[in-house]
Amino acid sequence: MRRLIVWRHGETEHNAGGVWQGQLDTDLSERGVEQARASALALAELGPTRIVSSDLRRAAHTAAELGAVTGLPVAYDERFREIHVGTWQGMSQGDVAERYPDAVAALARGEDLVRGGHGESVAQVAERVAAAAEELLSDLPDEGTLVVVTHGVAGRSLVASQIGLSQHAAWLSLGGLRNCHWAELAQHRTGWRMLSWNVGVTESVLSTSDR
Repeated sequence: MRRLIVWRHGETEHNAGGVWQGQLDTDLSERGVEQARASALALAELGPTRIVSSDLRRAAHTAAELGAVTGLPVAYDERFREIHVGTWQGMSQGDVAERYPDAVAALARGEDLVRGGHGESVAQVAERVAAAAEELLSDLPDEGTLVVVTHGVAGRSLVASQIGLSQHAAWLSLGGLRNCHWAELAQHRTGWRMLSWNVGVTESVLSTSDR
């Protein structure tokens, strides 16, 4: 049985501060580094055989922690980047809500519009992440476990595409992957099934992970 683990990067200062990141190339916060180290130890127990990451630094640093634990090399694919949010990148959630109230209201209703005027829609993100995953999974051997290190919207879009769930239904039913949490999927005779969603290490583990 082949498996796919979709892992969101650790926390950044923008995550903590409520800033739209999109494809800004931000670093992990101190908290994010701690999350990545603790989560890597847990994910190593699942027996990954390949690691592929978004090339943005926050994802690449998270992936490097798993590579260090497992000894596996990390490959990079820009198709696993986060959704591009156009002019909203670097803006606070409050500023976006104030300056673009109609767009924010549409998003709250579940409409899939292009973010920030010249960014991407979720449908566009789903198309690129699904194509990247299909290529990787076609080469994954039996009993192989692929870990894709990505971002919140991109991760949810990938999981939904793999299990045949519409992006709107995923938005309604799954919500978002939290920082350094993951989903585990397995391939069965009838297709891919989600075994778990939003799994992560506990606060007590994080507080002692690098002591």
